[in-house]
Amino acid sequence: MKSGGNMLSEAFPATASDAGAVGFILSELRRISGAILWIQDRQSQMESGHPYLPALPGRSMIQVDLNRPVDVLWAAEEGLRCQSLGAIVAELWGDPRALTFTATKRLALRAERHKVPCWLIRRGASPDLSAARNRWRIASVPSHPHIHDSQAPGDPRWQVELFRSRTQAPGTWVASYDRAADNINFSAPFRDGALVQDDGTERRKTAR
Repeated sequence: MKSGGNMLSEAFPATASDAGAVGFILSELRRISGAILWIQDRQSQMESGHPYLPALPGRSMIQVDLNRPVDVLWAAEEGLRCQSLGAIVAELWGDPRALTFTATKRLALRAERHKVPCWLIRRGASPDLSAARNRWRIASVPSHPHIHDSQAPGDPRWQVELFRSRTQAPGTWVASYDRAADNINFSAPFRDGALVQDDGTERRKTAR
């Protein structure tokens, strides 16, 4: 299972304030070389804040705050020209007029031409027409139990749904980041709103 690659992908958080998509994307970009260019429009800044850089040791990140979605898209497209960047993440709130199919097509073609992964985080948005190669719905779920402290959070997990893709079959999984192996594991699809029993945790209802 591949969640990204050198292409344009979109992530739709389960709720506008759910930070799961950020964690999932950063885990996906764990082995890239070069800095991450992280761009946000004004509404995204106000509602979700910035990535917490001290929690990302060893990762270089360039943050760009812009007022208008059209400027976010321009900055992302220009960033894809820069060979020293390892990835681009752009956060856009809602369904801005500037985010047309043509705009996503330009990003998709440039990402593939320059072999740089580009992610759009779409908070409070509808999955309208897009040229993104992979389109995800991502929700935070309870982490794995900590191996040394049952009261502490362990490795993070997400419910991820690949609802449209040009590279692989769509589906729903529990994705977890294994810190020891520095890897994302995809396993145990959700059934009837509960975690399946063989994923190593007690059964819990998930947020809808």
